[in-house]
Amino acid sequence: MTEMDAPPALACDGPHAFDFFAGTWKAENRKRAKPLDPDDSEWVAFDGEIVSKPILHGMGSTDTIRIPDMPGRGDFEGFTLRLLDPDTGLWRIWWASTVSKGQLDTPVVGRFHDERNGTFECDDVIDNLPVTVRYTWRIESATSVHWEQAFSFDEGANWDTNWITDATRITS
Repeated sequence: MTEMDAPPALACDGPHAFDFFAGTWKAENRKRAKPLDPDDSEWVAFDGEIVSKPILHGMGSTDTIRIPDMPGRGDFEGFTLRLLDPDTGLWRIWWASTVSKGQLDTPVVGRFHDERNGTFECDDVIDNLPVTVRYTWRIESATSVHWEQAFSFDEGANWDTNWITDATRITS
């Protein structure tokens, strides 16, 4: 790995942990067609664009993903808000989309546990089904990021990945 390929310096337990994501990204997505059905094996693929920026002097971050033709949903837009609790070093990540009718999801909570990998989880109820939600982040390089969403239907004993995004930086 060259210095140019190395991930940017990251303050794992404090402000600026999501600064690496600032900019515009091409998002190659794969999503399970029925994410609440652990037996579903059908995946759909679609591209989008993510625009992310730090807020509150690095104590937060936002992004918007635009997907012009999401399978089964058409024109889709999602919004993420991330905020750091400086007393605990934990990040809370909220999600809303054109499907969620103006409601923020229950935030996943966690942190980066090394210079490349972060895990964020919460208990939630989706379509009246209790699930544990997990987001994992892996910084591949300064221009490449991997993100996954997984659900657990048994309080974290087993995980079912249902959305994968591989993002490639377009601009800083």
